[in-house]
Amino acid sequence: MGWGETFALSSAMVWAFAVILFRRSGETLPAFELNLFKNMFGLLLLVPTILVVDGLTLPDYTSIELFLLFLSGVLGIAVADTWYLKALNMMGAGRTGIVSSLFSPFVILLSAVFLGERLVPWQWLGFVLVMSGVLMVTWRTHRSVVDTAEVKKGVIYGVGAVFTMAAGVVMVKEILETRSFLWTVELRMVGGAVGMLIYMIVGSHWQTVKRNFSQPQPWGTVMFASFLGAYFALILWLAGYKLIDASVASVLNETNVAFIVFLAWLMLGEPINRRKMAGLGLTLGGVIVIMLV
Repeated sequence: MGWGETFALSSAMVWAFAVILFRRSGETLPAFELNLFKNMFGLLLLVPTILVVDGLTLPDYTSIELFLLFLSGVLGIAVADTWYLKALNMMGAGRTGIVSSLFSPFVILLSAVFLGERLVPWQWLGFVLVMSGVLMVTWRTHRSVVDTAEVKKGVIYGVGAVFTMAAGVVMVKEILETRSFLWTVELRMVGGAVGMLIYMIVGSHWQTVKRNFSQPQPWGTVMFASFLGAYFALILWLAGYKLIDASVASVLNETNVAFIVFLAWLMLGEPINRRKMAGLGLTLGGVIVIMLV
């Protein structure tokens, strides 16, 4: 196993732990505010990292590359992460982890369309298995555990988040391979942060955001989760995409599902019933099938 595979698997483990901490933080801090803080915190952490590794000289990006980086940040960070955190609050870490298994099939599909990666029958079988796992976990959930309407809304937000996240990373795959890695990550995060600030200005959400930030919050947990999710896991995640094919990296990232479900049971007390175990088995089976290609 090379460095690309190592980075992709490590990202899955770190992200899973961050998701559990975000779930706890989301009990008091709304999804948009949590995502805004996460992105700003990660953005600040990347500045000294770039100074040490690359210095202040901005690489010679073309105007098209800069546009794609900012668009990727808006889609994959401002939109996708906010929707993901909404789904996390609505249906819990375990179910959200299962829905996020759609990330790999989406990346494979988009990579086939835009990057010319060939989609083979085994990958379609893996896609079907992952979809079946999502339905197994979310269909006819008991109201005593999570409200059915909330689960359905959570699934919509979760699927939308995963698709926009996949689109965001596929559109910068070639830039990651040819340009400065850290600068690419930073500019992408700037795009996400700017997108969220524009949303606040246009929607006049400043007062709401300010009020939520002024309330007592578990800031220690929020900061640690942001360090893991918006800095450490993000660097590992994009490093995997830089070094290996997008389809392979996305499949390895799917192992975060197992980590999330386990940690949700261990740290949050979310139950693991037969239906959820069956769904987890189907999704992991789909990942294994895609890995065998």
